[in-house]
Amino acid sequence: MKIYAAPLQGHTEATWRRHHAAIFGGIDAYYAPFIRVEKGETRRRDRADIAIEKNPGVALVPQGLFRDAEEFRLIATAVTEAGHRALDLNLGCPFPPQTRRGRGAALIQNPQVIKEVAEVAAKEFPGLRLSVKTRLGMENPGEWRGIIDALNELRLERVAVHPRVARQQYGGELHTGEFEAFLEASVNPVVFNGGLARATDIARTAERYPSLEGVMVGRGLLARPSLGAEWRDEKTVSDEELREKILALHNAILEDYTETLCGDAQILAKIKPFWEYQEPDRLFSRKFLKQMRKATSMGKYLGALNG
Repeated sequence: MKIYAAPLQGHTEATWRRHHAAIFGGIDAYYAPFIRVEKGETRRRDRADIAIEKNPGVALVPQGLFRDAEEFRLIATAVTEAGHRALDLNLGCPFPPQTRRGRGAALIQNPQVIKEVAEVAAKEFPGLRLSVKTRLGMENPGEWRGIIDALNELRLERVAVHPRVARQQYGGELHTGEFEAFLEASVNPVVFNGGLARATDIARTAERYPSLEGVMVGRGLLARPSLGAEWRDEKTVSDEELREKILALHNAILEDYTETLCGDAQILAKIKPFWEYQEPDRLFSRKFLKQMRKATSMGKYLGALNG
């Protein structure tokens, strides 16, 4: 069973991916945070993030956030020009600034766009392998039934399903009954995404849904970067070893940011989110995490890190 790293804006960019693959590993492919269109073109920073030279040793799947076939065309062009042959279609982003514009999870209510994208993909990008990351709906977990035929006609590499609806964001119950119905209805390989924090969670999911192609881990992987390797090796990493490797990952990322960014404000803005998903007093003390998250200068940040 495959293990994929989910895309999280502000967390899983190229620097994190590269160093996570080298220090922890255990991931079959990393999904990049979505590329989107602004003012009629894809954003430069999104294109830079998926550049081949920035992702050495990383099996990378770019992702696109679009509202219509024209935005898909622009994103697919940018991805293929960057040298990639795979693109994930974001049908799961729950954030209102995007769904109000018809992007992300809003597309679950618009199967016509999916059909139009399929036509453009077949005619203009025949060598581009497509996958989808979706939710079960915007408001109702049964809404996926309106797009399943369009998804089946696409013949995707895989469909990663987060078994919540957009209004739930990332909390609340998992609609496992609807997920099981989706799994049964899909002709494409299905990936389970959501609520996987430990290797035991992955094991239970694999046992419950033996036909899965894989699982996708996001917040669980940020909190426990060893998650994929622990599943692969069937071995739990000790707290001491995990803490040391998390610090090694942090320090490698910080070194890159120090070399490429300008000034304390830029560096701190990029590195402080590293600690966001660490649970206080599990591997790191509450005091330490507070100091790291509240530091207002690199001097204070490094003082807390090395204190």
